[in-house]
Amino acid sequence: MTDDGAPTPRARRFGRRRVTVWFWVVLGLTVVPVLVSAARLALADRPHWSAASHVSTGQAPDPAATPEPVIQVYAARTWGLRGSVAVHTWIASKRAGADRYMRYEVIGWYAYRGGSALVRRPGRPDAMWFSNRPELLVDLRGDGVEAIVDKVEAAVEAYPYSRTYRTWPGPNSNTFTAFVGRRVPELGLDMPPTAVGKDYLADGAIVARSPSGTGYQVSLWGLLGAMAAAREGIELNVLGLVVGIGFQPPALKLPGLGRLGPK
Repeated sequence: MTDDGAPTPRARRFGRRRVTVWFWVVLGLTVVPVLVSAARLALADRPHWSAASHVSTGQAPDPAATPEPVIQVYAARTWGLRGSVAVHTWIASKRAGADRYMRYEVIGWYAYRGGSALVRRPGRPDAMWFSNRPELLVDLRGDGVEAIVDKVEAAVEAYPYSRTYRTWPGPNSNTFTAFVGRRVPELGLDMPPTAVGKDYLADGAIVARSPSGTGYQVSLWGLLGAMAAAREGIELNVLGLVVGIGFQPPALKLPGLGRLGPK
């Protein structure tokens, strides 16, 4: 400081350098990963949406040969340019002795047509999502799962945005899946960092449990927030883009690119 309390030229230079360093850190952790993901998507050979595949990927057990109850949660890249930064998530369940799965998800175009975006119907639990292979996030089977199915169905029924859909920052399909995860911590749901909308908390809440139920998060309408949880690790949310460090297993979380580390 000078005698009149003003910063010295050296202090001002140091302050500018510090701002510049933080600028490049933020740029490197947000914008660059998104650009890399967008470039990969642009170079990929993708069919038109009308010809895209929705075939089973073989990740779910055959219900005819599986008498035990099953719950699975999946995430797959969305269709089009949004797929460079975001995934679509859904939940599937099968009760003991059932010969088919029920699939629960939020699909935006149903709401755009004036109906409910919340879809509950029989379906392939592990189907491709417009030719994008889904990642299995949760796979619960056997003893105790029937009771969890009851809790999942109650949470689906309680979802407050069945007729509202916004791609960004939510509520959307990932808002729904994360909502169910918070209501049913037995799922141990660790949402991907690319699940844009997962941090949009229901009913205007600012503080909530993490979707896995192993920690807490603060979020301002899904636009700005932070999370600390044993399962998810540490996450920062800036405009819906998540940067963080995962704990189980260890991984770097980046926008667009998702989890970088062991599966």
